[in-house]
Amino acid sequence: MGSVGISPRPAYSGLAALAALALTGGLVACSSSSGGSDNPGGASQAAGGGTYTIWDPYPQHDASSDWVKLLGTCGTKAGVKVERTAYDTTDLTNKTLLAAQQGNPPDVLIVDNPVVSTLAEAGVLTTTEENKLDTSAIAPNLLAAGQSAGKTYGVPIGANTLALYYNKDVLEKAGVEVSSVKDWASLTSALAKVKAAGKKGITFSAIGTEEGSFQFLPWFWGSGAQLTKLDSAEGASALDLWTDWLKKGYAPNSVINNTQTTSWQEFASGDYAFAENGTWQLANAKKTGFGYGIIPIPAKAGGTAPAPTGGEFVAIPVQSDTKRYATSQQIVTCLTSTDNSFVTTTALSYIAPTQQVQDKQVAENPDLSVWVEAVKAAKGRTSDNLGTKYPKISEPMWGAVQAALSGSKSPPQAMADAQAAAATATQ
Repeated sequence: MGSVGISPRPAYSGLAALAALALTGGLVACSSSSGGSDNPGGASQAAGGGTYTIWDPYPQHDASSDWVKLLGTCGTKAGVKVERTAYDTTDLTNKTLLAAQQGNPPDVLIVDNPVVSTLAEAGVLTTTEENKLDTSAIAPNLLAAGQSAGKTYGVPIGANTLALYYNKDVLEKAGVEVSSVKDWASLTSALAKVKAAGKKGITFSAIGTEEGSFQFLPWFWGSGAQLTKLDSAEGASALDLWTDWLKKGYAPNSVINNTQTTSWQEFASGDYAFAENGTWQLANAKKTGFGYGIIPIPAKAGGTAPAPTGGEFVAIPVQSDTKRYATSQQIVTCLTSTDNSFVTTTALSYIAPTQQVQDKQVAENPDLSVWVEAVKAAKGRTSDNLGTKYPKISEPMWGAVQAALSGSKSPPQAMADAQAAAATATQ
């Protein structure tokens, strides 16, 4: 098939700076893990017109997995052979930037959503207007994570986000009805009752990395705060909430160093009433041996707080041979079609990006209903046209969380200092 009319664009030459920026906003929400590659040597576009290369961040899925089988099926439907390489997400970002600089990127790229704006700004990705990918059925809040300067650079393959897991036995013994938890005040009241009953309240990750920012964002956004003004009264109130929980013993001091994995391990001990964690822990929740449930993270004044989206976008990198785009578009359309989206999101433990597939997921697994609700309220970290500014805001924010929880600064002072640092970094 012929070209869809995209002109090749040169990749940005500031590779080191962009790679560093990409690393700052690393994968924190997705279920991927480090590991080897199905094709460790990588695949070259120069392999020939009959072979199309796909790079993804799922090294835990081997050739026998539903995901990799689907890649092959979509290649066959497009009349080509698919050569797939899996990288750890950090490696994938760096290798993509380098390959683009060398003029040898993959035909199809699946990449963590906060990195999309970095690659777009570098001139690595085609827009959906150029490559003719259909995004009309995609939820706008999920699509926003792949948008920069008014243009869309891919299609979300699925999303995950955060909610509150709870231990039914702990709450019952403390006399807490989970239905009463509707806002910050009622959640704090529940934590007080749990502590009075001799159990532990809530655990989460406040580590000084992107994971800490990722877990803080539902409370920050749930206060009504905006990332462009970290030092607002609303933003400070979110940090004050967490700080107050530590002071009163409702949350452990360990949260300062907790990753999402170690905070989950604390919850799995059976002593905690609540844990903030993600969709990817659902299988582990079923292995804990105690009754559990899940509720959305409440906003300050009630309702569901916007939590950050995790998950990847499928994108088509810029190629020197524009005739390849039409086939790449066929492959991506196949991967993200309604029927295949159900296979993909099930294999990758994601919530689908379209209402039609979300309804099918809940019909097959009612446990996912709360996650669908959370995803509908979620937003991308790079949304609001923040793009590559986000990592420069996130780092001061997680520093503020660390400073306040450790007691070295008050929440208002910590957020004021963070805003000053972010303003300087994003000028």
